[in-house]
Amino acid sequence: MASSDLPGCFELQTSYLQDRSLIFVSNRGPVTLQKDEDGEIHFQRSGGGLVTALLGLAGQVQAAWIASPASEVDRQWREGEIHLADPDCALRVRFILPSEAAYEGYYSVIANPLIWFLQHSMWDIARAPTLTHQTWQAWEQGYVEVNRQFAAAVIEQIRASSRPSLVMLQDYHLYLAPRLIRRGMRTRKNYILTHFIHIPWPGPEDWSILPPAMREAILEGLCAVDLLGFQTRQDALNFIRTVETMLPQAFVNYRGGRIWHHNHTTHVRDFPISIDPGALRQQAESEEVAQFNAQLVDVVQDRRLIVRIDRTEPSKNIVRGFQAYDEMLELHPDHIGHVQFLAVLVPSRLEVEEYQNYLDELMAAAGRVNARYGTSEWEPVRVLVGESYPRAIAAMQLYDVLLANPVADGMNLVAKEGPIVNRKDGVVVLSERAGAHQQLCDEALVISPCDVYATAQALHEALVMPLEERQRRAARMREKIEREDISAWLCWQLDALNRLGL
Repeated sequence: MASSDLPGCFELQTSYLQDRSLIFVSNRGPVTLQKDEDGEIHFQRSGGGLVTALLGLAGQVQAAWIASPASEVDRQWREGEIHLADPDCALRVRFILPSEAAYEGYYSVIANPLIWFLQHSMWDIARAPTLTHQTWQAWEQGYVEVNRQFAAAVIEQIRASSRPSLVMLQDYHLYLAPRLIRRGMRTRKNYILTHFIHIPWPGPEDWSILPPAMREAILEGLCAVDLLGFQTRQDALNFIRTVETMLPQAFVNYRGGRIWHHNHTTHVRDFPISIDPGALRQQAESEEVAQFNAQLVDVVQDRRLIVRIDRTEPSKNIVRGFQAYDEMLELHPDHIGHVQFLAVLVPSRLEVEEYQNYLDELMAAAGRVNARYGTSEWEPVRVLVGESYPRAIAAMQLYDVLLANPVADGMNLVAKEGPIVNRKDGVVVLSERAGAHQQLCDEALVISPCDVYATAQALHEALVMPLEERQRRAARMREKIEREDISAWLCWQLDALNRLGL
C-alpha cells in the first residue's frame, strides 16, 4: 500500500491516537545522555528515521519510551521527561537496569550473534552454532531475564496511564516480551500490542537450528501481539509458515494473514520501512558533507564511480562485491583505469569473532584487486573504514553505480538514501534478498547475491547504460521513495490497526 492510498494519513494519526497513550519499546533509546564538567546531564537525539518518525507521533499524545541503558550516565539518570525539538512535547524515557552479566548474555550471546545470524541465514551449520551450557545460561539468565524486565516496565507504564495504551515493540531483542506482558496483564484489556521486526524472517528450515524450547518461546512471544509487522511479504509469509510448522496448537490463515494461539488472534502484515527524504536532503546541504564531497572528487577525479556503503557485517556480502568488480575488470578491460570502486564501511560488532574475521577477509579481497590491477596512479578499490555519516552522504552524491548486494537484509536503507541525494542519475545494483527489492525492483538492476558473474555484468551494464534510461530509472526510484517514506510506514500500521478495529 502506498502512502497515496491513505489521503488522511496525518488525520488518521490524530484520530486514532487522541484518546490513547503511546509506549515505544526498543533495545536502544531515542536519546544519548552526556554529563558535562559541572555534572549537568544533556540530551542528544539518536539518529535515524525511525526515531524521527516515532518522536513525531509522540508529539501528538502522551508518550513513553522504554529502552536499555547505553552508558553509565543512562543508568544513573534512569528515567524522566525530556523535551527535544518542541518544548511543549514531553517524552518520558525510562531505562531498565539489567546486570552487566544479564545484558551480556541477552545481547552478545543470544540476540547477537545467535538470533541475528540465524535470521540472516549466516550460520555454517556443519560448524556453528554450538549451543553449550553457557549458551543456555545466557538464554535463561540473559535473554529471558532482560525481556522480563522490559515486560515489567511496560506493564507498569500501562497501569500508570488513565488511557488505553498502544505498545509498539521493536525488533529481535524483544521476542519474549509480548507474552510476558500478556501474562502480567490478565485482568486488564486496555492495551494493544504491536511488534515490528526490522530484520529478515527466514523459513522454518532455518528456525530448526534452535532447540524447541527456544524457538517455541520466541514464536509464542510474537503470537501474543495484536499486529505483527515485517519488512516484506516474504518475511510475513515465512513467519506464518514457521508457526504452522513449529508451534503446536496454533492455527493459521495464509490468505487473511491471521494466527490463532491461546485464544488470541495475531494479524501479520508487511510494512516496508523507509527514510525521511526531507531530513536527508537537509543534511546533504551541510558544510561538512560539502567538504567530504570535495575530498572524494579529488580521489575519483574523472573516473566513473561505484560506491557501496555498509557496516562490516558478513551478511552485507562485501567480499563478493569486490570479487564481482574484479571479474568485471577481467571481462570488460575497457574499464581498467577508468572506474573507481569506493567502499565506505562502518566497523560493526568487532567484539564478536565472526565480525573480526570478516573485516580481515574483506580487506584482503580489496587488496587482491588492487594488487592485480593497481598502478602508481590508480587504486582500483579504495576502502574507507570509520563511522562518518556525512562522508557516506557525500559518497552517495557522487556514485554512478550504487552496489547493495547483501546475502540477506531486512531493508537496506542505503538503497533508498542513495537515489534521494545522488547528483548523477546513478544506477542501483540491488540484491533480490534485500528488503528494498520489494519496492525498488522495477528501477534497480537486480542480482542474486551469490552470483558474482551476474553482479559483474550488472555493474558493467550500469556503467554503460544510456543517460536517458539512467535518468528514467533514477526519477522513478526517487518518486517512489518520497511517496513511501518513514511517515507512510507509521501510517500503514495505524491504518491496519484502525481497519482491524483494534
